[in-house]
Amino acid sequence: MATPPPLRRVAALVLLLLVAAASAPTARADLVVTRADRKVDLTSHIVRVLTSLKVENSGPEAVSQFLLAFPNVQAKNLAAIRAFGTEGKVKGPSMVLPIEVVQPSGVPPELTFFSASLSEPLEKGKTLHLDVLTVFTHSVQPFPEEITQAESQLVVYQDSAQYLSPYPVKVQTLSIRLPGGRVESYTKYPNTKLAESELKYGPYEDLPPFSYSPMVVHYENNNPFAIAKEVIREIEISHWGNVQITEHYNIAHGGAKLKGEFSRIDYQSRPYIRGVSSFRHLIARLPPRAHSIYYRDEIGNISTSHLWSDSKKTQLEVEPRFPLFGGWQTTFTIGYGLPLQDFVFNSDGKRFLNITFGSPVEEILIEKLIVKVVLPEGSKDIDISVPFPTKQEQEVKYSHLDISGRPVVVLEKPDVIPEHSLYFQVYYRFNNISLLREPMMLITGFFLLFMACIVYMRTDMSISKNSPSYLAKVQWDEVQSIIQQIQAIFDQCLAAHDKLETSLHELSRSGDVKSCKAARKAADAQFKELAKELKPLLTSLQSSSQSYQIWPKVEELVAKERELQDKLMTRHSTVVDSFEKKLRGQDVENRIAAQQQKVAALRQEVESLLEYISEI
Repeated sequence: MATPPPLRRVAALVLLLLVAAASAPTARADLVVTRADRKVDLTSHIVRVLTSLKVENSGPEAVSQFLLAFPNVQAKNLAAIRAFGTEGKVKGPSMVLPIEVVQPSGVPPELTFFSASLSEPLEKGKTLHLDVLTVFTHSVQPFPEEITQAESQLVVYQDSAQYLSPYPVKVQTLSIRLPGGRVESYTKYPNTKLAESELKYGPYEDLPPFSYSPMVVHYENNNPFAIAKEVIREIEISHWGNVQITEHYNIAHGGAKLKGEFSRIDYQSRPYIRGVSSFRHLIARLPPRAHSIYYRDEIGNISTSHLWSDSKKTQLEVEPRFPLFGGWQTTFTIGYGLPLQDFVFNSDGKRFLNITFGSPVEEILIEKLIVKVVLPEGSKDIDISVPFPTKQEQEVKYSHLDISGRPVVVLEKPDVIPEHSLYFQVYYRFNNISLLREPMMLITGFFLLFMACIVYMRTDMSISKNSPSYLAKVQWDEVQSIIQQIQAIFDQCLAAHDKLETSLHELSRSGDVKSCKAARKAADAQFKELAKELKPLLTSLQSSSQSYQIWPKVEELVAKERELQDKLMTRHSTVVDSFEKKLRGQDVENRIAAQQQKVAALRQEVESLLEYISEI
């Protein structure tokens, strides 16, 4: 197998490093690393290395800092570094240690150094337990760089089997966690062991400073290589109770590029064989009380998504319109709302937003993240607190009913990883009176609109009230008033029908025949009373010259309603009579089956006629 170009560059680097290390000091401040255990996680395209160190001060003076060394080719891909320390022979609760880049004198120029400042100086003979978490991007490279649709993705990772340190190391081990699948090759040294998905090197003892043994692992990794070229995350605060989040993604598959044509038929028939190197979905973990969640792209809403939520989290599964193979990319937008009281608080007369910086999407590398915090109009004295360096600026955004615009805090950071999803704060002053500005503008606008409508309605725009058009309008208004009264009467009739139905249900439940008969008697009396009220209305409607279109339908409606009343009373009497004769339920159903069908049909016709009349 051909040697990948990155490996040839590493070989050249090692030669330079060994030459430089030979001339470097053999000890730094008399510190000795008595044990170094490294755990490298290669299950994702984001490499995480956890180094557990046990450090002893064997010199005569106290030491207040500890140096960490990385090759320049590795340091340029360093996205995050954190150190936690605790003093004592037994490891206890750790404290976060501040870290900064330093340039010690007399060290190899091929190395980049970081200094971890200890909370208290390490005295002579004392022991320090130090945990260092480093996260690297672009350290796992596809090899080969192009594969077909059916091939699995093979990647290469390179590091040192020995812990690179400016201090002597007594004992060190290295454990590499692989994602599973086959391992094509790996560098073999003494005490090297591959067991299932874990590769171990060591223990190695008595290593001098700047020890470096190149190590390469060539293995299968088909996990999503999700790389966002750019993500714009807008956080808009509304003091009416909501924080609106809108995230625009431009995501690409950063793995081996697809060689040849893509076959949708092969992919649909066997997606886990004919598309094993692609990824079909991404997981976004949203805050627990997220609401009004949407997922869309330039075309519109994307329905291929799934949402799960409980009291602790809200999980959104985002599935693009097509699977992503190496080199392919897609764009989409995720939006959701959050309760204001969960993320905006008061402190010393100021309000502040406390929310996470990074993306909620799991295992995504963002090459350029832009976070925009849109504050309410009228906000001032703006301060920003971010736990890592970012490019900061401010701009103004204009929205509905804005006068001076809303201040926007813009934060920009490259190479953002899940470890950057830390809380940051934006402090500002906001007067509650400003909340009334937009409502008062709306109230004033509607007041002026209503006043204009009142003036317009009270202004006589007609030539004469004796004109035929005006008289026709008056007559039509009278017809409409009569129709509304007729509709109200028929609504009461339908309500009486429902009461009859309810009495039959009560009869079947309680067996109270007396109450059922009383209900029928009351309905009959109500029907007669409503008929009396309806009669003069029908006479007035029939005599109007403007009712020629609607009168036939009203006449038909009256006939259908009378027929429906007769059928309802007949069916009610049949059921009560059957119940008094103690007939079986099936016999009762058989007796009223035809009546039931006729009642349902008539009810439908009456409702349709009412709807038709209402539209006219």
